[in-house]
Amino acid sequence: MSSPRAVVVGGGGLTGRCAVRALADGGRFDSVVALDLDPALADAAARAAGPRATAGAIDVRDTREVARRLAGATVVVNAVQYGFNLAVMDAALAAHVPYLDFGGLFHTTRRQLARDGEFRSANLLAVPGLGQVPGVSNVLAMAATDDLERVDSLVIRDGWRDRTVGGPEIAFTWSPSTFLDEMVLPAQVFEDGAYREYPPMSGGEEYRFAPPVGPTRVYRTLHSEPATLPESLRSKGLRRCEWKEGGPGIEVLRTMARLGLGSDRPVAVGGRDVVPREFTLALVKREGLLGIPPGVTIDDWEVCDIEVVGTAGGAPTVRHAIARFPPKPEWQLSATEYAVGVAGAIGAELIADGTVHGAGVVPPERCVPAGPFRAALARRGIETTVTPPEPPLPPHARRRATGGRRRNGG
Repeated sequence: MSSPRAVVVGGGGLTGRCAVRALADGGRFDSVVALDLDPALADAAARAAGPRATAGAIDVRDTREVARRLAGATVVVNAVQYGFNLAVMDAALAAHVPYLDFGGLFHTTRRQLARDGEFRSANLLAVPGLGQVPGVSNVLAMAATDDLERVDSLVIRDGWRDRTVGGPEIAFTWSPSTFLDEMVLPAQVFEDGAYREYPPMSGGEEYRFAPPVGPTRVYRTLHSEPATLPESLRSKGLRRCEWKEGGPGIEVLRTMARLGLGSDRPVAVGGRDVVPREFTLALVKREGLLGIPPGVTIDDWEVCDIEVVGTAGGAPTVRHAIARFPPKPEWQLSATEYAVGVAGAIGAELIADGTVHGAGVVPPERCVPAGPFRAALARRGIETTVTPPEPPLPPHARRRATGGRRRNGG
């Protein structure tokens, strides 16, 4: 039997490098491979992760080559830009390797779900959106609604606060391309049993998050949670599901988007066509705005607050499921980078040991057991709570939540 091997496609990126290091640090895999279009970034990620990690160059548009590199792997973690999710899924299917990614920004997620039959036929599991948000948010939402007879609404709010001393005024700790999409594409809100489009950055409200984020203005943006949670909670009558986010820098992103800097439509400049988005991404990279620069001690935090309205014991109830995401300064990682990469690594570990199993394209809230997942997050410094408190877990669930593992097929 081959030794456990995890492959991180996009392993040199902001969140991919964290997944590589977390997987190598966790000890569940004998080897971790960081693949990236930029071999220098892949090498840097592998060096930071230690002797278990190796690196290589890959272009995810070459499905045959990606499948060849995945052959024999235990699991593939897809950390590339979400527009390539379907291509990496093709390679995972060809190589027959279980798959997970960090999100598809609603529309790509829905296209991924449409491939459920292919993966079921191959008896292969693919989990779209198993990162921070989506990912932790989805699993926590299901934990908060598990004992409710009825769920009327879920409002998922995400806020961040940067307390870094001496850091840059502007820095991207998540794909700037994805951020720009969130600023320009209509938000999708599930209400009264159907999806409705709202203007991006609409529905602004001041919301008081748990410390250390505190009061923050949040807005509707396009996100993946509403793409899957309404169907997952349909039997409980869910009628409303929406996502809002906000924090330092979001107004700058909104301005960039309104200026057209995220557009894919070429503009003539000096006799040649320039794609604004490509220019913006190149400029952000040149100016060193991807991630926090070396020598700066990161101190940013992110909080996701899921407001649940439903019925428990025949009585109306309101709950808040909260996840607090710290930075990882010793790894030079912001809260977002750390949470996304670590959540994906935990998902890969749970797939490898058989805790997460099945076939088809299955969103995380339907295949990731909350107990083991939340326990693993806690061990890595990510706190999740539900208030009012959840009912006590039954004995078998407590055993699993405290680290009990089972093998594939066991």
